[in-house]
Amino acid sequence: MTATAPQSPTVVLVHGAWADGSSWQRVIPLLTRKGIPVVAVQNPTTSLADDVAATRRALNAIDGPVVLVGHSWGGAVITEAGNDPKVKALVYVAAFAPKAGQTVGEQVQAHANPPALAHITDDGTGFLKLSAEGWVNDVGQDLPEEEARTLAILQPPLAASTFGDKITQAAWETRPNWYIVSTEDRVVSIDLERETAAALKATTTEVKASHLSLLSMPDAVAAVILDAVAAIAAAR
Repeated sequence: MTATAPQSPTVVLVHGAWADGSSWQRVIPLLTRKGIPVVAVQNPTTSLADDVAATRRALNAIDGPVVLVGHSWGGAVITEAGNDPKVKALVYVAAFAPKAGQTVGEQVQAHANPPALAHITDDGTGFLKLSAEGWVNDVGQDLPEEEARTLAILQPPLAASTFGDKITQAAWETRPNWYIVSTEDRVVSIDLERETAAALKATTTEVKASHLSLLSMPDAVAAVILDAVAAIAAAR
């Protein structure tokens, strides 16, 4: 009787602020070509609780182990949602990873403001967007300008209140994790990224990329995710 190969962990991808699941469009094929099941969450970016709820709905529909991946604001989401017992590993991509009782706003304020934050505007109802020039010069500066401007047009608003939402339990305290630092990041402080990776005791990779490494260097991002998948599969 032939033994059945263990099921590959499912990779669940959580996008950042001012973005949606399509921000993973260049990473997804690199994973699915390896036969890895992939789910991309569509978060409303209206609050940490709302985004965690959306991520948990995705997790609830999956049988078997999960590698949970978060970009930018999505790092805070996976830090909370990753406490699901199905989640066996976390991958942070230029992401926030607050500790219990901490907010993303507190992480941001502990460092000098990156250039992109000067391009945030409030629509008057408590929702924030980034200007087109901010996208071109400070968010996706290693992408073609036309693409960066398209992303600016597509961006959903972010509730300003998310910066004050606290993590209740940090999943990275109890799970192996990986961290990708973007050394050309102009959205999240590079010092904060390195500090976070060290605090998490993460397997860390640095890429010479903008905040949007998942679009400008998808092969490097996919390689780290594949490492996490392999590590969890080998541990089963």
